[in-house]
Amino acid sequence: MLLSRYAQALLAGGALALVMATPVVAQDGSTAEQTIDVMNTLFGKHPGKRANHAKGVVAEGSFTPTSEAAALSKASLFKGPAVPVTVRFSDATGVPTIADGAANANPHGMALKFKLGDGSEMDVVVNSLAYFPVATGEEFRDLLKAVSESGPNAAKPTSLERFVATHPAAATAGATAKSPTSLARQTYNGVNAFVFVDKDGKRQPFRFRFVPAEGEEILPAADAAKRDPNYLMSEIGPRVAKEPARFKVQAQLAEAGDPTNDATKPWPNSRKVVDLGILTISKAVPDSAEAEKALLFMPNALTDGIEVSDDPLIDARVQAYAVSYGRRSQ
Repeated sequence: MLLSRYAQALLAGGALALVMATPVVAQDGSTAEQTIDVMNTLFGKHPGKRANHAKGVVAEGSFTPTSEAAALSKASLFKGPAVPVTVRFSDATGVPTIADGAANANPHGMALKFKLGDGSEMDVVVNSLAYFPVATGEEFRDLLKAVSESGPNAAKPTSLERFVATHPAAATAGATAKSPTSLARQTYNGVNAFVFVDKDGKRQPFRFRFVPAEGEEILPAADAAKRDPNYLMSEIGPRVAKEPARFKVQAQLAEAGDPTNDATKPWPNSRKVVDLGILTISKAVPDSAEAEKALLFMPNALTDGIEVSDDPLIDARVQAYAVSYGRRSQ
């Protein structure tokens, strides 16, 4: 059973569900466990696959910092020289066979693991949404549950209609993410706020942004739907083998009064944006399906000079990712 047209319209371009099963009932366990349970209900269980963003491709490259970055943060990442990076691009939903150009494949994701000079690693997880549909892990669980209960035969107002009435970003966030011509031609945003700490202890809240050097190139939805089901995943390898894909890694800096604890609220476009460096993606890994099994990207896996903010979604994502990883590793 598919999502009702109304539900798809509410979550246009970034719907959180594709496959409808029986409604989710109240469950025991942590919020993270309940969230993964609802995802498994919506998308089905696929052994060895992530509960969300199940379809992906792994690539490798490097990050070269700017001097501006070093002034903002004492992180070794910004002191040079370039460091290796593992990148996983992905489609939304927990359906590993979803068509890359489907509306439900949005938002596309980019997860990065920076290999630092001291042998440690730092993770960054971003996607193509301009802002998130909800502000907390509990609200995300409840949104998914509302979707699961709002099939075409659900009584009006549906659970999803009632949820959206009190969470307006849930109706609009999805429309900010659209299908690109290539995974290398999409902008990826950090919807969560983090904090730079410089050598003097000065703290600066910020959000990540990864902007393609060639510019973003978006397809009309109808054109994307006509593309080969694997057009994004199969294109990135040959593209970067011919010529590396480059992204400008940026930080949007918060000003006094900008909320750092609510991912549903983007900061004004007038806020200063600083170039942190260049991400260069040079090759796809030989066996992406095998490589991604061992990869776990944690938004709180940072390094000295970059800290989590008071955004509750960061810990919620960490907990949910851990549950998903544990289940797919069994």
